[in-house]
Amino acid sequence: MGKNQLRRMPMNEQLQQFLTGRIWLREHTPFPREAIDAHIESGHIHLKPGIEKDENQPFFGQLKKYVCNRCHNTNQHLFHTFHCARCNKNCTYCRHCIRMGRVSSCSELLLWKGVHARGANAHEFAWSGQLTPLQQKASEELLSSVNQNQSHLLHAVCGAGKTELLFPSIFQCLKQGKRVCVAAPRTDVILELFPRFQKVFPQTTIHALYGGAPDQQGFAELILATTHQLYRFEQAFDVVFVDEADAFPYYADETLQRAVKKAAKQDAAIHYVTATPTKSLQTTNQSVLSRRYHGHDLPVPRFDSLWGYARQLNKGKVPSKLQQWIEEKTKNNIPFLVFLPTIEMLENFPGDLARVHAEHPDRKELVMQLREKKIPGLLTTTILERGITIENVHVAVVGAEQKIFTSSALIQISGRVGRSFQYPTGDIVFFHHGISREMDKAQAAIEGWNRS
Repeated sequence: MGKNQLRRMPMNEQLQQFLTGRIWLREHTPFPREAIDAHIESGHIHLKPGIEKDENQPFFGQLKKYVCNRCHNTNQHLFHTFHCARCNKNCTYCRHCIRMGRVSSCSELLLWKGVHARGANAHEFAWSGQLTPLQQKASEELLSSVNQNQSHLLHAVCGAGKTELLFPSIFQCLKQGKRVCVAAPRTDVILELFPRFQKVFPQTTIHALYGGAPDQQGFAELILATTHQLYRFEQAFDVVFVDEADAFPYYADETLQRAVKKAAKQDAAIHYVTATPTKSLQTTNQSVLSRRYHGHDLPVPRFDSLWGYARQLNKGKVPSKLQQWIEEKTKNNIPFLVFLPTIEMLENFPGDLARVHAEHPDRKELVMQLREKKIPGLLTTTILERGITIENVHVAVVGAEQKIFTSSALIQISGRVGRSFQYPTGDIVFFHHGISREMDKAQAAIEGWNRS
């Protein structure tokens, strides 16, 4: 096809909708090569190399420093050079974002440079709930920050109804034609939020993006995404809300934090929502919700010794206290979660209880089965410490003294209990082989919230 023919080809609206705000690996683009070439020729699409070498930045005395243009990784230990069969040269690829498709020196990243797609929806706000006075105050404070394009921290106890506080701000942004992103580090949070947002904004095109998500059509004015998915966006969003902003791996990974900033338009404010904020999340504008929406106290975790639990489990025996706890919940038809410190302990746990971890393919389905009381309970790792709500669930933590269970994690785990009006209380027990400082900190923090 000649250049004149390419220039005369009409713009592909579906391609425009797909690429607007994205930085996308060419080989993963679900459009014909001819259409991509035509839009490159016409100037609608800009090409960027996957990996670039900055000759002006010395690295251990050598004049080379690699940068990944998708995830912005600059950690030289996470780049690997190999002989590439595609370009028949030595290529360097980024190991940091390899799970999202390999980006190497000869890879081409696509960015849409034409007129950006826009939503055509007349947005509807279909939430009939009512905020408490505390919620209303925090919601208005957040809305004020959004209107002034100033970052805001919403510090709310687990079960305070913080998601509902976002609705008015998001609706106003949508009405103004702004593109909004709600990001969270965990897939489970996105899976929990997606149906709720669909009900509240029934006329809005909403996409949920996470590893293994199905293809979704059209231009989404509202995107719910794991923070990893934001590697694939660049200057896309007018407003960004980061839910559970203290969760692993977001708080520990600078490239994920940069990905959120990269996905936001230049100078766009980023707002944070969490029950356990780190010092780095502190902003000038903050709202604090110290009470749950139903007004009841937070369930306070109790400590119970489970001496030698690891040795007993290794021998294929469930410690008697834990067995009694599980049997009591099952007998009384009370759904339960048992948190374990390692995947190995989870997989080797005796019996036929359902179990989930980060890589479990049926995690979503098993959580739904627990919610619908089709199974009595779940064994889990910290992957379910936040982002899920199950009515009347009771919780046990086995090995609460282990390092994986930080005070933040234990607070979030405790926050699964007593979240509904009908069941505002419930059992949360930390089984331990010695009380840790983190356990004490978590218990003291929860008691402190109840006194405030």
